[in-house]
Amino acid sequence: MGGTAFRTGAAGVFVVLVLLIWPSSAEIKTLTITSDTRPMILLEKFGFTHTGHVSIAVSSVSVVGSSGSQPEPSRLGFFLLSEESLLQVLIEIQQNPSFCVLDSHYTTHLFTFRDLSPPPAASFNRTYPVTIPNEYSLFFANCAPETSVSMALRTELFNLDPDSSRDFLSAGQTQLPTLFSLFSLAYFAFLALWLYLCYTNKRSLHRIHLLMAALLLMKSLNLLCAAEDKHYVKITGTPHGWDVLFYIFQFIRVVLLFTVIVLVGTGWSFLKPFLQEREKKVLMIVIPLQVLANIASVVIGETGPFIKDWVTWNQVFLLVDIICCCAIIFPIVWSIRSLRETSKTDGKAARNLAKLTLFRQFYIVVIGYLYFTRIVVFALKTIAAYKYQWVSNLAEETASLAFYLLMFYMFRPVERNEYFVLDDDEEEAAEIALRDEEFEL
Repeated sequence: MGGTAFRTGAAGVFVVLVLLIWPSSAEIKTLTITSDTRPMILLEKFGFTHTGHVSIAVSSVSVVGSSGSQPEPSRLGFFLLSEESLLQVLIEIQQNPSFCVLDSHYTTHLFTFRDLSPPPAASFNRTYPVTIPNEYSLFFANCAPETSVSMALRTELFNLDPDSSRDFLSAGQTQLPTLFSLFSLAYFAFLALWLYLCYTNKRSLHRIHLLMAALLLMKSLNLLCAAEDKHYVKITGTPHGWDVLFYIFQFIRVVLLFTVIVLVGTGWSFLKPFLQEREKKVLMIVIPLQVLANIASVVIGETGPFIKDWVTWNQVFLLVDIICCCAIIFPIVWSIRSLRETSKTDGKAARNLAKLTLFRQFYIVVIGYLYFTRIVVFALKTIAAYKYQWVSNLAEETASLAFYLLMFYMFRPVERNEYFVLDDDEEEAAEIALRDEEFEL
């Protein structure tokens, strides 16, 4: 009884964790489950409209008990669970550790292994309408302790459009192809403007400006592939290879973004043509970590929570992201402190004040960007109704575009920018400002 209670309690915690951190996904899934003993397996999460449907096909089903005996087939099956009913189900499990979730009145029962065709086929295929619009999670439950299950599984979750065509994107994500397409066009226009600025200001052009142009190109292509990925998933249920291109450009974009922030923060190619040893170490830490984060992102996006290590990969991704966000702040802080120390000896107060002001503004912009995209966007994903999940994507892309605009404007290639402000009339005021503690972090 103790082991069963532990298994059931652990399953409840797992369910809560996954439902909180995993957004609604979609597309046609073909899974293979082998000798799995988990009491509950989350397969999909989807936002249904009043025309929603769930299609499940299982085959090659094999159930093996601990003593070789066959468990009761009605103790293994599939069900839908809404987030509103999740708490009630957890209360039922806490009150009775041996309670089988398939018996709960708060779940939408689909079928159990009692409905399978007789061996050796051991298969089942049926489509169910969803009568009450909501966001549901599709689960497989195994209420037979110490029983392992193997099966081939194919799921299709979709809503029907007015023309009876299938929409494989969740109700809160069906707007994403258009959203990503619009932002992709915005970044391509941004790239064209940036290249024009670089061309018309050749004498002020630095290597970092070319790296920033490459970043804009990767961001544009990343959004274009995201739009195509979601478009094909929406109409066919599969990404047709666009997901591969999406992950490639996303990896290059993220590495370039962190690299550009670090290089700009150190003043590379603006203030000095080289990197110090500690700045090189930051890049040597951030880039390999981003490789690991990209691997975790692919595993999370392409498999789903039915794999046993899915939560671990989420934790790896979150930890790596936090480390990278902290690491890229240090070079900016080092530059501010270095400039402040230099300002006490070189006698160029106006120039140093302009540099300090610029780096301090950049520091604030980076902190604001990281806070918004990591904290605020996550909060929006958590609290927004399932029909409005696209709002979190809109907020994230809007914040990213604003950050790119500010960063590129602050470090644009112009002949007379903040680095070269040498107005003698401002020297005295600059010296007074530098003596203040305004730029202490």
